[in-house]
Amino acid sequence: MIVYGKNPVIEALRAGRSVEKVLVAHDSHPPYQVLKLCKERSIKIQKVPRQRIEELAGTKKTQGILAILSPIEYADAYTLFKKTIEKNSFFLVLDHITDPQNVGNLLRSCEVLGGVGALMPKDRSCPINETVVKASAGAVFYLMLAKVSSLSKSLKSFKEMGGWVVVVERGGKDIREFEFPKGCALVLGSEGEGVSKSLLEIADFVVSIPMFGKINSLNVSSAGVIAMWQLRLFQKPPI
Repeated sequence: MIVYGKNPVIEALRAGRSVEKVLVAHDSHPPYQVLKLCKERSIKIQKVPRQRIEELAGTKKTQGILAILSPIEYADAYTLFKKTIEKNSFFLVLDHITDPQNVGNLLRSCEVLGGVGALMPKDRSCPINETVVKASAGAVFYLMLAKVSSLSKSLKSFKEMGGWVVVVERGGKDIREFEFPKGCALVLGSEGEGVSKSLLEIADFVVSIPMFGKINSLNVSSAGVIAMWQLRLFQKPPI
């Protein structure tokens, strides 16, 4: 959902709506109230060309400001962790994956295979927008989705609660020979950069999908569904 204009954006923030980010034109300045409310709620303000705002709004009458609202309400990360451990299940960690089709496909597979939800960074991640909802076939409405400022800090807290962090990346143990622990976070990195170094450093395990063809990489959504299926061979889905 798109909201544009100074007053509508301010009211959306005041009302506590789930705002993904606020876009401000390069040639304008956000109102003080917007700066204050975004800071209080840790919402990112991004400077973009005015043309980009007008394209998203479908009009030139935007006053140089626009807010992208999420169609879902985000969950608290602690609640996501607690439920995952209680159910002996898993959740996805989408490490700066920005393509909405990939995010939607991963969330759809997660729901189908009995996952609890997903953890995403607030910065450099795909907003849960109409494209993600469509690609997920509506799975987003059945999952717990949380956004955090630091994936590494949040996952350290998850480990302290008794959870396990499993990264899917090259150079790890053959995924066919790995027995996934119950109550785990399954980390998937962006196609361009892979999993962040900070997450590799705190991972309990790193697993890899063997390749047999001439192409030596998989689309992240394909790699994710293979990893989730393999995980389910060792974790019975919750009843």
